[in-house]
Amino acid sequence: MQLNLTRPIAFFDLETTGIRVGSDRIVEICLLKINPDGSKDIKTKRINPTIPIPPEASAIHGIQDEDVKDAPVFKAVAHELFNFLEGCDLGGYNSNKFDIPLLAEEFLRAGLDFDIKGRKLIDVQNIFHKKEQRTLGAAYKFYCHQNLDQAHSAEADTKATLAILEAQLDRYPDLKNDTAFLHEFSNQTSNVDLAGRIVFNKEGVEVFNFGKHTGKSVEHVFETEPSYYKWMMDGDFPLFTKKTITQIRLRAIGNKAISKGESTK
Repeated sequence: MQLNLTRPIAFFDLETTGIRVGSDRIVEICLLKINPDGSKDIKTKRINPTIPIPPEASAIHGIQDEDVKDAPVFKAVAHELFNFLEGCDLGGYNSNKFDIPLLAEEFLRAGLDFDIKGRKLIDVQNIFHKKEQRTLGAAYKFYCHQNLDQAHSAEADTKATLAILEAQLDRYPDLKNDTAFLHEFSNQTSNVDLAGRIVFNKEGVEVFNFGKHTGKSVEHVFETEPSYYKWMMDGDFPLFTKKTITQIRLRAIGNKAISKGESTK
């Protein structure tokens, strides 16, 4: 079943130096944009990560330092990729937890604020896990009845992800062919930041999702323990997380100033 779209959606996959969102780097990226008229545009690029690729990562995706030594660094292609994704919803496999957060980190390092507000995010892995509980290769074989050749090649994985979603729409009548529905169905978290360090509670308040302040209001903690904000800003947290807590802190400061101003009138 072909996707029913009202605006473009870009499926993508990353091959990286590792799985740490805040410190690992992209070595290959594929972006497959599907337009509402059904036409497709694809970009696949090798990236020089500027740090060594660990052997355990190379063992998975087959890309070694020698393969990317002459490739552009991410900053050199950042504007091209940023513009390619302009106005697009996003889709991938385990993309909500890993690919989107890591891509946002790379954009931030390049000086580009990759905002996901207003974008629909479709994580095909979450749909698959809710329905069948399998891996990407098994999902491809289950839904598409083929073996996934060249697994852990960004382009092969990206194309397989789109094929799986189209097959899922054919298989499950309760899955609506609508990006807003698929966004909600494949979203398993209520993250405020991409890494899930800050989440919304049932009342829609931003709370910590880790450490000693788990479940506590971010705004309240920063007000009663200002050093915690500094600790996070100085710590090994993703740039997107730091941007998020800074926005919350500045909003609280602004609201407090407005309240004081109104109380003096």
